[in-house]
Amino acid sequence: MSQQPIQSDALGALRVQIDALDKQLLNLLNQRAHVAEQVGEIKRAEGSPFFRPDRVAQVIDKITQANPGPLKNEHVASIWREIMSACLALEAPQRVAVLGPQGTFCEQAAIEFFGSAANLIYCANFDEVFHATAAGTAQYGVVGMENSTEGVVARSLDLFLRSPVHVVGEVSLQVRFNLLRQLNSDAGIEVVMAHPQALAQCQGWLAKHLPHVERRAVSSNAEGARLAATNPAWAALASERAASQFGLHIVHHAIQDEAFNRTRFAVIALPNTLATPPASGKDCTSLVVSVPNRPGAVHDLLVPLKNNGVSMTRFESRPAKSGQWEYYFYIDLQGHISEPNVAAALQELQGLCAFYKVLGSYPVSE
Repeated sequence: MSQQPIQSDALGALRVQIDALDKQLLNLLNQRAHVAEQVGEIKRAEGSPFFRPDRVAQVIDKITQANPGPLKNEHVASIWREIMSACLALEAPQRVAVLGPQGTFCEQAAIEFFGSAANLIYCANFDEVFHATAAGTAQYGVVGMENSTEGVVARSLDLFLRSPVHVVGEVSLQVRFNLLRQLNSDAGIEVVMAHPQALAQCQGWLAKHLPHVERRAVSSNAEGARLAATNPAWAALASERAASQFGLHIVHHAIQDEAFNRTRFAVIALPNTLATPPASGKDCTSLVVSVPNRPGAVHDLLVPLKNNGVSMTRFESRPAKSGQWEYYFYIDLQGHISEPNVAAALQELQGLCAFYKVLGSYPVSE
C-alpha cells in the first residue's frame, strides 16, 4: 500500500487558501449565470439574437486589457470564452453543424469560436453542413475555407455560390497532423487514410517514410481515425483529439510538410439567424463575381478597388460548370462593407459584373 506524501504546513495553508478562492469563484460564476439568464429572457421577449460574436469579442478584449497577470492574455481569453459559452447555454443552447465524426479540426474550430457548451451536430461532409445550416437544423455551421499549404477548399467555395447562408466569422487554426494507429509502430501499415487536403499537406513525409503504402481519401480526418481503429494494418492522419476519441496511438507527431500549417474556417448562418456583424476595425469582406467574357474584363474588376483604396487579400477562380469556359471569381477584401470606401468600391464593382454576391463581412481571426 503506497504512502500518502507528507504535506508541509506551508503547502497545506496555501491549499486551504486555494479552496476558499475556488468557492468564491464558483459563487461569482453562478451569479454571472443568473444575470445571463435574465439577459436571455429579455432577448427572447425582444426577438434579439442570443449569440453575438461581436459582443463576445468586446468582453474578451476588455478582460484581457484589464488583466494584471500572471495569467497570460490568451489563457484568460480561453477561460472567458468558456464562461460565456456556458452562460449562453443557459439562455439558449446554440446548434452548430460541423464536419464529423468527433475529433475533426472543424469540431476544434467550432469549439474555439463557440466554446465547448455549444450543441454540435456532426455531418458527413461540407454539403451536409451547408444544408443543415440553410434548413435551420443548425443555427450555425463551420466549414473549411483555405489552407496555408494547399490553398482553397474548392467544395466550400462551390457551395457558397447557391446557398442562402453568409459568413459571420472565421477561425484560423494551426493544424498539426499526426500518424495514428492501433499499434504503436509504423511497421506493417498497408493503408493511410485522411481527407484529401490532409494527404496533400503530408505528401512529402509520406513519400519519404511510407513510400509504398496506399493513400486512401475519406470524408474527414476523424473518419480516417475511426476506420483505423477497426483494422491494425490501417493508419490515419488526424488530430490528437481524434487519437483520444478513438483510442489510437500517436505513432508520429506533427508530420505535415509545413511547420506552420494553418487552416481558415468560416462560420456561416442564415441572415435572419445573425445579421452581418458590425465593423470591428479588423474585418474581411468576401464576395463572388463573374464578368462578361471580353478582353480586359478581369482587369476592370480591380480598378474600383484601386480607385477607392481597398486592398484585395485573396483572388481565386472556379469554373462556372456551364461548359462554356466561364469562371466565378472569389475575392476577399480588407475592410467592412459599412466603411464608405469599401461600399463605394463594391457599388462600382457590381456594375461591372454579370453575377455578384457578397458572401459576408466579418471580423478576421487573430
